[in-house]
Amino acid sequence: MEPPTSSRLNSRKRRKDGSGPNGAAELDGIPPKMSRRSFGLREPAPFSDEVEIDYSKPYVRVTYEEAMRGTPLDRPVRVYADGIFDLFHSGHARALMQAKNLFPNTYLIVGVCSDELTHNFKGFTVMSENERYDAVQHCRYVDEVVRNAPWTLTPEFLAEHRIDFVAHDDIPYSSAGSDDVYKHIKEAGMFVPTQRTEGISTSDIITRIVRDYDVYARRNLQRGYTAKELNVSFINEKKYHLQERVDKVKKRVKDVEEKSKEFVQKVEEKSIDLIQKWEEKSREFIGNFLEMFGPEGALKHMLKEGKGRMLQAISPKQSPSSSPTHDRSPSPSFRWPFSTKTPPSSPASRSRNESAVTYDISEDEED
Repeated sequence: MEPPTSSRLNSRKRRKDGSGPNGAAELDGIPPKMSRRSFGLREPAPFSDEVEIDYSKPYVRVTYEEAMRGTPLDRPVRVYADGIFDLFHSGHARALMQAKNLFPNTYLIVGVCSDELTHNFKGFTVMSENERYDAVQHCRYVDEVVRNAPWTLTPEFLAEHRIDFVAHDDIPYSSAGSDDVYKHIKEAGMFVPTQRTEGISTSDIITRIVRDYDVYARRNLQRGYTAKELNVSFINEKKYHLQERVDKVKKRVKDVEEKSKEFVQKVEEKSIDLIQKWEEKSREFIGNFLEMFGPEGALKHMLKEGKGRMLQAISPKQSPSSSPTHDRSPSPSFRWPFSTKTPPSSPASRSRNESAVTYDISEDEED
C-alpha cells in the first residue's frame, strides 16, 4: 500500500450544490481517505536465534546506491541498530523508526546488549536484560531482535547476520577504550546516521527520579509498597507519612478556599442581580407613584372631577331670568342644635316672618 500523500492533508473544496452523504461534497482531483485498519503488527518481533536463515544463497552486500534505488522484495536491505534500550521511551522508538525508513525496502535487526556487558562498560540499568528484550520486541518498527548483542561489531558478527548497514546517531560513541566504537563501520562505508530526539533520554528520566526521590517514595508507599522494598529507613517512612497527611490537610484547606471563593462570587453575582432588579422596580414604582399622587397626578384630577359632581348634585338649579315669577315656597327650616342664637334667615322668610326661629338654607350658604 502506498503511503498517504500530502494531498490528503490539503483542504478540501466543496461544490456549491453541496451534494454528497451527510452534506459532504464530491472532491475534485483529491484521492479519498484511506480505509480504517490496523497497521501495527499483531505479534512481537522474533529473536534472531528463532529465525531460520537460508545459507544456500550467497550473501552479497548491497551498495548504498542500490539500497536507495530499491531492492527486490525477497532481498530487503538488512539494517542493524544496537543499544541498551533501558527504560524504553519515545527517543528509542524514533531512532528505530528512522532506521526502518532509511531505504524503500528495509529489514530492521535490533541488537540489545546484556546486563553483564552494560554494567561493565556503561553502568547499572533500571530494567533487566529480559525486560529490555521484551520492550524492543514490541516496537512496531523492529523485524528481528538479537539478544546479548556484542559491544563492538566484528566482521564475523556482520557476516553471520548478513548486515548491509549499521544505523546509529552520528555522535562519536566513546567506550571500551575507543574514541568511537563505530569508527571501523564508518570507514567500511556501512554506517548510516540517524538523528537523536532532543529532550528525552534514559539519563534524563533517571535524573528526574533522583531529583524527586521523596515524591516517588511517598507515591509508592501510598500504593502499598513497604519501606523495606523501597529501601527507606523507619524514620524516613514516618516522615513521608507525616508529609502525606500534611499535604492532604493542605489540599482540603485549598478545596475549602476554592469553594468559599466560588460561593462568595455566586453571592456577589446574585446580589448585583437583585440590586439591578430592585433599582428597575423602584424606578417603575416611583414613576407610578408620581403619576398617581404627584402635583399633576391622576388622583388630583379625580378629586376635582368628584368634587364638581358632588357640588352639582347638591346644588339646585336656578330658574331662568325670563321665566315668570312665582312665589317660592318656603324653604325647609333647620334649627341649629345646641344653639341659643337664631341663625340668620333668608330674605324671603324674613319678609314673611322675621320672628321665626327657622333657618332656610340658601345657595350661598350651600357653597
